[in-house]
Amino acid sequence: MTARPLRIGLYGLVGSGNLGNDASLDAMLAHLRDRYPDAEIDALTDAPDGARARWGIRATPMHWNRGEYRTADTPVLVARKVLGKLVDAVRVPLWVARKDAVVMSGSGAFEVTLPLRSWGTPYTQFLVCVSGRLLGTRVGLVSVGADDVRPPVMRALFLAAARSVTYLSYRGEHARDSMRRMGLRERGDRVFPDLVNALPVPPGPPGPTGVVGVGVLDFYGGNDDRARAEEVHARYVASMARVVDGILDRGREVRLLIGDQVDDRVVRLLREHVATRRPADLSRVHTEPAADVGELMRQLVAVDAVVATRFHNIVCALSAGRPTVSVCYARKSDELMVDAGLGAYRHRADTFDPETVLTQLDELLASADRMSADIARRAERDRTALAEQFALLDAALFPGVAAARPVSDPDIHPAPTA
Repeated sequence: MTARPLRIGLYGLVGSGNLGNDASLDAMLAHLRDRYPDAEIDALTDAPDGARARWGIRATPMHWNRGEYRTADTPVLVARKVLGKLVDAVRVPLWVARKDAVVMSGSGAFEVTLPLRSWGTPYTQFLVCVSGRLLGTRVGLVSVGADDVRPPVMRALFLAAARSVTYLSYRGEHARDSMRRMGLRERGDRVFPDLVNALPVPPGPPGPTGVVGVGVLDFYGGNDDRARAEEVHARYVASMARVVDGILDRGREVRLLIGDQVDDRVVRLLREHVATRRPADLSRVHTEPAADVGELMRQLVAVDAVVATRFHNIVCALSAGRPTVSVCYARKSDELMVDAGLGAYRHRADTFDPETVLTQLDELLASADRMSADIARRAERDRTALAEQFALLDAALFPGVAAARPVSDPDIHPAPTA
C-alpha cells in the first residue's frame, strides 16, 4: 500500500431495505470513515441505487444479470442466468483487483436458514473471497453468521470463500462450530457480537409506555419447506395474530416492527385481522414505517417489551435493553437469547404456541426493571468487545497504514447518509 488513499470495497446485500444488513454497514462505514477519512469507498451490492442514495458511495451491481432473483422458467432466461455467471466470473475479480481491501460486514454469509440457491449470492461471495486471495486484495468477513449446510455445491462454495479470506469472525459460537463441522480447519477465528450492537441507543421515555413491540417476518420457512411454504406462512401469520389479540386483550397497545421492506405484507395482514375482528382496537395498533435501524431503535425504546422474529429485531431490542420473547427461525437467534439470559423465552417460528408466548410476555413485563438492567449490562459488554474487533480488523486489513487520527472513543456512531 502506498501514500495514495486506501481503496476499500464493501460487499454484501445492502441498500435493498434489509434493516439489519444496512445497520451492520452503518457501523462499519462509521469506523472506516473515522479511521481512514480519505479512503475511496465503494460497494458491490444487489441494490446499487439504494446504496448510493443511503451512503453517498459509488456502487456496482453484484450481478450482471439484473434478473438474478427471478425464477428462470424459459430457455431464454436460463441462458441469460448461465451467461451472467460467466460474465460475473470476470467482472467481480476485476472489481476486487482495484481494491486494497474488501469488507463484508455482518449478515448471514454462510447461512441457509431462509431459501437460498447455490449459484446466486454464495457464488458471488465465492468470487469475491477467492479473487482476493489470488489477486492480493485482503478480504475481511466481520461478525458473520453461519449454519450447517447440506447442499454439496453450496458447502464447497462457502468453504472455499472462508479459506481464502484474510480476516474472519463470527457473530456466535454456533456459527464458528458450524464451519468447523463442514470442514474448515481451525485458524484462530474469533467470535464477536453482531455489528449492530456498535450503534448508539437513543434515549427512551422515563417509565412504562403500555406498548409491546411485535416484530414480524414474511416467513415461509427455509430451504426444506419450499413444498409447503404457503402453509408455513399462513400458520405463522395466524399465530402472530393471536399474539396481537392477546396483547390487546391485556389492555396494552401494539407496535408492529419490521426488519425488511418485504415484511410490510405481514403488517398489512395483521392490521386487516384487527380491523375485521376487533375494529375498535385498530387505533391501538401502531405501524409507523422504519426506513433504517435508527428509526427502529427509536420505536423500540418506546415499548416495554418485545416479541420478535427477525434476527436483527431481536438484536436491536436487546441492545435497547428491552425484555424480549423470540419467535425465531434460526439457531443464531437461539444463541443470542441464551447469551442475553433469556434462553427460556425462545420459540420456533413454524411451530410456536401463541398462548405460551403471551404467558412468558406477562412474566417479562412483571419483572421488566430487573430484566432491562441485566440486558443493558450485556449490551454494554458487547459494545466494548466490538471496539476490540475494529482494532483487530485494522491490523489485519491495513497493516502498516498510519491511522488518519487516533481512536479516542470506542463508541461507534452512525454513518451519515447522503
